[in-house]
Amino acid sequence: MTKNYQTTMIQRTVSYWKLHKIPMLMVLFSILFYMAFGYDLDRADFIKLLSLYSVLFFLCYKLIQFEKWNFKFLAISGTLFRLTLLFAEPNLSQDFYRFIWDGQLINNGINPYLHIPKDMIIGGGQIMNNAGELISGMGGLSASNYSNYPPLNQFIFALSTLLSGKSIVGSVLMMRTIIILSDLGILYFGRKLLQKLNKSTHLIFWYFLNPMVILELTGNLHFEGVMLFFFIWSIYLLFNKKWLLGAIVYALSISIKLVPLLFLPLFLKYFGIKKSILFYGVVGITSVLLVLPFYSPEFADNYIQTVGLWFSNFEFNAGLYNVIKKVAVNFDAKPWELIKDYGKITPIIVIALVALFTFVRDNKKISSLMTSMLWVLTFYYFLSATVHPWYIIFLVVLCLFTEFRFPIIWSFSIILSYWAYSNEGFKENYWLLSIEYIAVYGFMIYEILRLYNKKLLFHKN
Repeated sequence: MTKNYQTTMIQRTVSYWKLHKIPMLMVLFSILFYMAFGYDLDRADFIKLLSLYSVLFFLCYKLIQFEKWNFKFLAISGTLFRLTLLFAEPNLSQDFYRFIWDGQLINNGINPYLHIPKDMIIGGGQIMNNAGELISGMGGLSASNYSNYPPLNQFIFALSTLLSGKSIVGSVLMMRTIIILSDLGILYFGRKLLQKLNKSTHLIFWYFLNPMVILELTGNLHFEGVMLFFFIWSIYLLFNKKWLLGAIVYALSISIKLVPLLFLPLFLKYFGIKKSILFYGVVGITSVLLVLPFYSPEFADNYIQTVGLWFSNFEFNAGLYNVIKKVAVNFDAKPWELIKDYGKITPIIVIALVALFTFVRDNKKISSLMTSMLWVLTFYYFLSATVHPWYIIFLVVLCLFTEFRFPIIWSFSIILSYWAYSNEGFKENYWLLSIEYIAVYGFMIYEILRLYNKKLLFHKN
């Protein structure tokens, strides 16, 4: 029996290899490229970064093309890619040092929203034995500002540093594990939601196998994946009429990253006025309960001040803002004054756009609701003066539940923004940024026209 079983297993393995030889080789090469990216890449080496990323994106596309109906194969492949980076130190972002800093403060009873790292007096206590390394690692910008990470994110930082015994490597490993588990949750609920919406379930792999997702979330420890796990879970619950639990989970998403706050008004037509009030109430109460452990009279001022900096002080990989700045400079406008003025106008425009999509579009179905969310967030990022690559991962998820795919193009072209890290002054290359945005705008316009023509033809018939 044992010999026959072994023979059968060998035959099945050989047969599977023959059927899936090319995809399996692509998975192997992808693992090797992820290893090179995670363990042997200096972010200043732009040519190597771009080359590795381009090959990984091509392999992602081919894997989905060859095995799109083989859920188990692609799910295992995406998990292996993440595990390949398990012990890598983030090499495209230094934010993780601030995560560890905040976590250590919380574990020692110190509120991270009330203290600026560089201003803290180091008294030689055990918690601060690596303070110099953390402050140096997070960089002067982060060290000069209050924490801007919402409460549930802070609890994750605290848990990660607590379980790792204040080890930087251990904290990175714990946070990475949480992010990987969140991605598996997105794979699970995203697939189920696609099924409910009668869409091809293989679309979820444009998230799960996307190199931008794997490198920026698992690799560089950005928590968009955790936010998106709660977000997709919440939308799935809402689709199944479990609005109360959905509201609680939606609040958890907001408490990781604030982005889902943008979409709250869009639920007005989906629920109707009465149920919307209840939904908003549950989201609000849950959010307040999560904030309470950190509350103090200074909390709100410090937090609003820090979040406001993203509108009025920082700029990176901007689209429309760079065009306006280029024109304004020719008229002797001062860049440091322009960004502040622009930062005051942008929130007003965004609020107007949200109102437009709330009252003009019919958001009574999940599919139309997700489309409205996609456009609101897209226009927000088009207007924003700061668009880090990991920001657009939210767009990638949203687009899978709509008729549009331009965020997938953006998830490839946005890697061009990393040119800024190849020089000491972090100076951006506007030609490369132009290529990035032309690719996105061009494909977006093509999709809009294609969809319009399809509907027009359907209407004529």
